[in-house]
Amino acid sequence: MKIVVVNPNSNQAVTDGISEALEPYRLTGGPSIECLTLQQGPFGIESQADIEAVTLPLRDLVTERADADAFVIACYSDPGIHVCREAAQVPVYGIQECGALMASSRGDRFGVIALSPASIRRHLRYLRQLQLIDRLAAERAADLSVAESGQGGDTLDRLVEAGVALRDRDSADVIILGCAGMARNRVPLEDRLGIPVIDPTQAAVAMAMGGLLVS
Repeated sequence: MKIVVVNPNSNQAVTDGISEALEPYRLTGGPSIECLTLQQGPFGIESQADIEAVTLPLRDLVTERADADAFVIACYSDPGIHVCREAAQVPVYGIQECGALMASSRGDRFGVIALSPASIRRHLRYLRQLQLIDRLAAERAADLSVAESGQGGDTLDRLVEAGVALRDRDSADVIILGCAGMARNRVPLEDRLGIPVIDPTQAAVAMAMGGLLVS
């Protein structure tokens, strides 16, 4: 069994960070996990135009990879999720949807750390579509680019600042990382905040594994 995790931007460092965060899920006898970069994608997905630009390349990828038993689209805006589900013969998981569902199982109200204020508008629109908006305490921006989300020198400090505000001012009891590039910071951020922090790509892969193992 194989789970293919697709980073829809062309930043290989983000893909490497995702793969590193998924290492604990590579279990003996379990599904293999392949992380790949969509080379046609922008360097960072930071606008609705970027989302639209990767939709058809993602559809082409899921139709071409006949060896995959499940796909995970590793971008928090879940780009192309509906067209990929329509085209694929296997399950396709979006990390925002899976992250919100996982967070809802860990606490009453979740907070989200977004890259930028523009990201928040997209995320809220999608949460309304998913009918999960009532579980959201708040979403706050860390004012980071996709590249900075995993490798910036002060990235963790910015995430902590946003996380503390979500915990103390907005009463969030679970935090979701609102970008796949933040994966490397999940453990240290959880240590600093003292409440659960969800890496949505890990959440999506966990759901994909569960689906495959019981099928």
